Amino acid sequence: MTAQQNTSLASFTGDAQPYGGGDPYADYRTADLPFTQYANLADRQLGAGVVAANDEFFAQRENLLVPEPAEFDPEHFGHKGKVMDGWETRRRRGVSAEHPWPTEEDHDWALIRLGAPGVIRGIVVDTAHFRGNYPQAVSVEGASVAGSPSPEELLADDVKWTTLVPRTPVGGHAANGFAVSAEQRFTHLRLKQHPDGGIARLRVYGEVVPDPAWLAALGTFDVVALENGGRVEDASNLFYSPATNTIQPGRSRKMDDGWETRRRRDRGNDWIQYRLVDRSQIRAIEIDTAYLKGNSAGWASVSVKDGEDGEWREVLPRTRMQPDTNHRFVLPEAAVGTHARVDIFPDGGISRLRLFGTLTEDGAVHLAARHQELGG
Repeated sequence: MTAQQNTSLASFTGDAQPYGGGDPYADYRTADLPFTQYANLADRQLGAGVVAANDEFFAQRENLLVPEPAEFDPEHFGHKGKVMDGWETRRRRGVSAEHPWPTEEDHDWALIRLGAPGVIRGIVVDTAHFRGNYPQAVSVEGASVAGSPSPEELLADDVKWTTLVPRTPVGGHAANGFAVSAEQRFTHLRLKQHPDGGIARLRVYGEVVPDPAWLAALGTFDVVALENGGRVEDASNLFYSPATNTIQPGRSRKMDDGWETRRRRDRGNDWIQYRLVDRSQIRAIEIDTAYLKGNSAGWASVSVKDGEDGEWREVLPRTRMQPDTNHRFVLPEAAVGTHARVDIFPDGGISRLRLFGTLTEDGAVHLAARHQELGG
């Protein structure tokens, strides 16, 4: 079952030039897409996966969610042909010599489980290095299915699919961006390419909408974690890495898996401002500087405010940070708020921020109402 919704806007269409040697990204087409400020809900680190595809003859479906940009080696060929860093299907054919062309309805598909369910603000279908073998058009649908459904269950007739990106022509070797305005909570996507071809990467930007029942069962949890519905609202500097890294799951695995600022040459300091999952009581704080050794923050403080117009209140005073260390602090009393801010002095970086606590009674009510409103 599919519900139609005109919710997208294509950014790129048109052919790409054949690869002429040198830097393969020299003629790659991209733009500053405003929705990329949101978290990537299809991040493998959050638990996203490509659970099925009808065809992956030339290149595996799992490549769609690889975090790094697609690579291109013009000399790399395998038994099936050119090895591409993306998802690529075989060429479709018609039914006879008299009708050798694919039909208008022919398409290939892949099912994607989002790492964190949420409201989608924008989608990027990246055709990097697919120059003469990219699809003529793409479309994307979203569904909200509880639990851990199998591919067969997702493809059942009773699943409602909402069109997020209607069938739209795309360009080769380009970041094709689509804004989405559907105010619904989605757990899975169905990506279609018409009639066949290759897509290098898929990015799904949006806001996490957690399950209130799950958080209630946890009791105490990280109220700023991305997977629980926290998000970054602003940061002073994003020179080396995104501030969202600080609320990703797990510990940092390398230096660029955290947040690092450029070197300051003034008397200021760097900071990140967060919005919590909802109004919460914070009881403990972790600030991790894993893998940041000669460039970790010198000192850090944490402040909380209650409501958009609330006043910032320091709950962890300026404290010396050690390189490559996880720092833990138990607060003398619970700090109630909707927003948090970490200040580092004077610059440098942290890898993770954890704020452990519980939702307030009104925070739990508000979160449950939003979850229901968005179809959760």
